[in-house]
Amino acid sequence: MLVLVVAFLALSMGQVFAQQRTITGTVSDATGPMVGVSVVVKGTSTGASTDLNGRYSIPVTGTAATLQFTFIGYVTQEIPVGSQSTINVTLAQDARALDEVVVIGYGTQRKGDVSGALSSVSSKDFQRGNVTTPEQLITGKVAGVQITSNGGQPGSGSTIRIRGGASLNASNDPLFVVDGVPLTGYGISGSTNPLSLLNPNDIESMTILKDASATAIYGSRASNGVVLITTKKGQSGKPTVNFGSQFIVSSVTKKVEVLDANQFRAYVNERGTAAQKSLLGTANTDWQDEIYRTATGTDNNLSFSGSYKNMPYRVSAGYLNQNGVLRTDKFERKSGAISLTPQFLDKHLKIDLNLKGSITNTRFANQGAIGAAVAFDPTQPIRTDNQFGNYFEWVTKDDQGKILLNPNAARNPVALLDLRNDKSEVRRSFGNAQIDYSFHFLPELHANLNLGYDVAKGQGTIFVPAQAAQSFAVGGVNNKYLQNVDNKVLEFYFNYTKDLEGISSNVNATAGYGYYNNQTKNFNYPSFNAAGEILEGSVPTYPFDIPENTLISYYGRLIYTLKDKYTLTGTVRTDGSSRFSPDVRWGVFPSASFAWQVNEEEFLRSKEALSDLKLRLSYGITGQQEGISNYSYLPVYGLSQEASQYQLGNNYYLMYSPSAYDANIKWEQTATSNLGIDYGFFNNRINGSIDIYKKKTKDLLNVISIPVGSNFSNQILTNVGNIENKGLEFSINGVAVQKEDVNWTLGLNVTANENKITNLTASDDPDFPGNLTGGISGATGQSIQINSVNYRTYSFYVYKQVYGQDGKPLEGVYADLNNDGIINQKDLYRYKAPAPQVTLGFNTAVDYKKWNLSTIMRAYLGNYMYNNINANLGVSRNILNPAGFLGNGTTNLFESNFNNNQYQSDYYIENASFLRMDNLTLGYNAGRVLDKADLRLSLTCQNVFTVTKYSGVDPEINSGIDNNFYLRPRTFVFGLNLGF
Repeated sequence: MLVLVVAFLALSMGQVFAQQRTITGTVSDATGPMVGVSVVVKGTSTGASTDLNGRYSIPVTGTAATLQFTFIGYVTQEIPVGSQSTINVTLAQDARALDEVVVIGYGTQRKGDVSGALSSVSSKDFQRGNVTTPEQLITGKVAGVQITSNGGQPGSGSTIRIRGGASLNASNDPLFVVDGVPLTGYGISGSTNPLSLLNPNDIESMTILKDASATAIYGSRASNGVVLITTKKGQSGKPTVNFGSQFIVSSVTKKVEVLDANQFRAYVNERGTAAQKSLLGTANTDWQDEIYRTATGTDNNLSFSGSYKNMPYRVSAGYLNQNGVLRTDKFERKSGAISLTPQFLDKHLKIDLNLKGSITNTRFANQGAIGAAVAFDPTQPIRTDNQFGNYFEWVTKDDQGKILLNPNAARNPVALLDLRNDKSEVRRSFGNAQIDYSFHFLPELHANLNLGYDVAKGQGTIFVPAQAAQSFAVGGVNNKYLQNVDNKVLEFYFNYTKDLEGISSNVNATAGYGYYNNQTKNFNYPSFNAAGEILEGSVPTYPFDIPENTLISYYGRLIYTLKDKYTLTGTVRTDGSSRFSPDVRWGVFPSASFAWQVNEEEFLRSKEALSDLKLRLSYGITGQQEGISNYSYLPVYGLSQEASQYQLGNNYYLMYSPSAYDANIKWEQTATSNLGIDYGFFNNRINGSIDIYKKKTKDLLNVISIPVGSNFSNQILTNVGNIENKGLEFSINGVAVQKEDVNWTLGLNVTANENKITNLTASDDPDFPGNLTGGISGATGQSIQINSVNYRTYSFYVYKQVYGQDGKPLEGVYADLNNDGIINQKDLYRYKAPAPQVTLGFNTAVDYKKWNLSTIMRAYLGNYMYNNINANLGVSRNILNPAGFLGNGTTNLFESNFNNNQYQSDYYIENASFLRMDNLTLGYNAGRVLDKADLRLSLTCQNVFTVTKYSGVDPEINSGIDNNFYLRPRTFVFGLNLGF
């Protein structure tokens, strides 16, 4: 009997196990493999999600099971398993539900109901290659968003402008919000860019809010747009492991064109005096070659994701180690992130817990070596026997014959790098716990509590030995710095969303409160020389400073949708900032918008080719408070410097003096109107948008001159001035080829922006030329730009150059523009500006079987550059100077034939329009390796080529002034990704 029972059980178990098997396959769309597609055995809790190669694996029992494949914006597919063991699926985009849910401020919204101007880029469409900071992921991808890297230094970040700058003295940077935590725009000591402390590999999507309807919910910090960053979360189903590694090689491809050693000798021997000829050396040194190098680096990232019972999780770690192309420059980042998204109380209570941390260790190269390498005599050796660390330096002698450094000469570029050790360590952690509760008695009503923090510690040391020429006069440098940052976020809001089927309507209402406290503790240390001795006059009065400000907000939003065709959105936010006096502390920022889904009307429903047509209208007001101190409205006193002491009897005392202040300084405000159209054809195979916008900023936070005696200075920061931006945005995306083995997608965006200052003074003053800005190298205290009424911001302010019959510029000869017979400052005129008038972005990707090729290109049109390098060094005087040394010059001196500097000639204002291929990537999906992991290989080239007429090293410099620029290298990246 026992034998029969055992046999029966064995047979039964065998049948069960025979029915259990694993189904595998890939999920793709028209552009290739899809990551994060949900695969569920219908009617069960068994699920999985696709990996980075679109592969999935899921256990199935029996032959009657059905697999359900779902992804936002795509048509859900259900496929019976039957006897199949491999099921490959191609998902089609849903014309009505394309990107159905998009992230907006304080929640999500169906894209069909969105009435504001926003763009969303998912990880599938991010820039590839060596990406060290988040904003680089979307460069060239979004109309109306101009992202300009700050140079080739690793981790240095970018300058971001959304629809042009809205301010002059306040910040023009957008607000970044990561998983609901708004990040302050302040720098952190020891970090070139706070965003470099966030690992881009942890980011799932980025949504850019552009018009006031989209941004007004963020009120006083939204005048320059908002970037919402959503990080990757865990998925239910089988645990997955992803590992990615990149090997990076970077090198400089273009240098400043200067005289080489032979040209230099010939020039000096032909034109120099006997004394100058005697200064020539015998070496042949390319100083730019000596300071730059081929730099290598690695970027490794590992993540684990899945679900433990009812708690999806994702844990990741990253390690980036990258050298800069400027010798001694190095950036290292260790990062980690944890995301937990459990649900309780029958899914009524949802918790989104995010924790991110990073440690960056940086060695900063002395970037003064860049300019010194261009200007240094190429006939001199790198090293020689002397008291300056045995590096060649230009010297002179005093009356007693003592050898001194020549104060007018550039320092040895190699010594500037080798003899300066500038290191920092920055630790940063930020995160939040977002708790969302759906009331049991009214599930449409949600209460949401968001508790967030952002803390950082930046510290570093700078050491220069006593013998180094760069600090010889003070006996070297041995300084340190320390800063602690502590920011807190508390937000609580209610959200009520209800379908009113009886009247074919939907209501989405949000009302909330926000508290934001930002505190920084800056430690003040005296300055030390290399021997550890305190330098005279460097002892701080106080051991530390603790600037702090608080923002309190109340906000509300109502979205009403009728018949899935008409959407009205109203938003209002009121902010109170401690930066302003109680009388003007509160600002109110409203917005209203309307969207009409035109293709849902009866007269267009029969047009099968038209899959989307939506009209959007919006108007709103946002604010600005960044860029001003915490105490601009208070009468405060400042302590004088050591050099400004008063003598009373036989003693000297530091004195306090009052600082200028404006008790009524208040919010800068920007009003934005927007008209937009979203379109799609052939099931959205072709889609895009068109937007026309106008931004008017009033009450500019502006520094103006005031009558002597009316305050405690002749200048004050106050609310005076207006700026206007207006423009057009156009984007189009399409699938050119969609076949079984070949897919080809293309995307193009175009932005035209016109910028103008409409007011700068408290009262009409036709004789006021404007505010000078844009300091230049070589001419102490001289500026090359001006902000003037009825002109573009930061216009160049120059003399009109006169040319001879041979087409060469005539030295010191300028046009008499006002015809008064005298050439003076009244003949300066405003000529061009640095900001492009038109920007274009183009991207395309081709997938053929397991291979894929993609590229991103950008173009700027109408941007101009002041070539400060040529203005400073492209003259004979720079080589044959009378100061007892020889300096190199740029080859432009052969074209201008200038003997002396002509800094304010428009000869040096050049058209810097360009076409740049940012990225070219070739990838191969190798598929399953050793039956354990999916493998993808890629090769990326960044900064592939640049087409421009600009004669300098790089036409893309945000300030519009080309001087001492850290060159952008060409970078090759070999990458591999493994998914388990």
